[in-house]
Amino acid sequence: MAVPIAVLDCDLLLYGRGHRTLDRFKLEDVTDEYLVSTYGFPRQFICYLVDLLGATLSRPTQRSRAISPETQILAALGFYTSGSFQTRMGDAIGISQASMSRCVANVTEALVERASQFIHFPEDEATVQTLKDDFYGLAGMPGVLGVVDCTHVAIKAPNAEDLSYVNRKGLHSLNCLMVCDSRGVLLSAETHWPGSLPDCAVLEQAALTSQFETELHKDGWLLGDSSFLLRTWLMTPLHIPETPAEYRYNMAHSATHNVIERTFRTIRSRFRCLDGSKGTLQYSPEKSSHIILACCVLHNISLEHGLDVWSSPATGHVEQPEEEYEQMESVDSEACRVRQELLLTHFS
Repeated sequence: MAVPIAVLDCDLLLYGRGHRTLDRFKLEDVTDEYLVSTYGFPRQFICYLVDLLGATLSRPTQRSRAISPETQILAALGFYTSGSFQTRMGDAIGISQASMSRCVANVTEALVERASQFIHFPEDEATVQTLKDDFYGLAGMPGVLGVVDCTHVAIKAPNAEDLSYVNRKGLHSLNCLMVCDSRGVLLSAETHWPGSLPDCAVLEQAALTSQFETELHKDGWLLGDSSFLLRTWLMTPLHIPETPAEYRYNMAHSATHNVIERTFRTIRSRFRCLDGSKGTLQYSPEKSSHIILACCVLHNISLEHGLDVWSSPATGHVEQPEEEYEQMESVDSEACRVRQELLLTHFS
């Protein structure tokens, strides 16, 4: 257990003189169990983050004696996984609450800079085929490149009291559009959309739509629920299934799409700053969006390190507005043809 020490002035800790870091907390001094219980992740994972982000977090400044990258990362992980700047957390690593806040900002931006490195669709044919095969193994739905959905994260009211962030429950939130694979690895994450936008409007404006309509695979599709419109690259459930084939399609669709719901629950469970139990994110929409994206990056890195996506228990409190949407039939005749062909080929 770390020895308690006096909390020092945050400006001195972050800047000081002589470019000398202050290392008051050593990973080797504590057990792996302590690291997991306090910061949410084991030693090997934390060491990887130090190697990944160390150069960015050690950028030289005119004033130094900066907090070490290791300590900055521990402070940020403590916030992401607990949802608060508790004095206990700062005491454990020997920094003040104000310093913790700065550490969270530094680590968040360093992770956001690397988002495209860890969150992206596969490009080579072999990996794309493996992606489809893995989805097919879940419930027999062919050609799936990812499952897509939106989730709301509560934020404080913006200073300008922008009503565009007020969702259907009257809460301020960001509506986050995400896509994951069959293991829960995120393939796309857009975390900046105002909470007043319904899911279908978010998708309409999203970079994801442009990506699929202009660049990505023509021999596969995403799966989305009935809050989205059917597209040639986005298969939705049938509103009123009538034939056995249509029922089988809907059942396979639902079982496959459920992966992203479980992924959302796991991300909220692992990163308690997002689950609403500690209150809303106390930042501007832009900074809140970056914190959400940073947690998405950490989620994918954790899967790369074998930290199972389904291992965390679900949280008991989630600020998630009930989505109300109008069931609409697609006017895209080509999309209807693609879905009908899928029904006839694989579910009849």
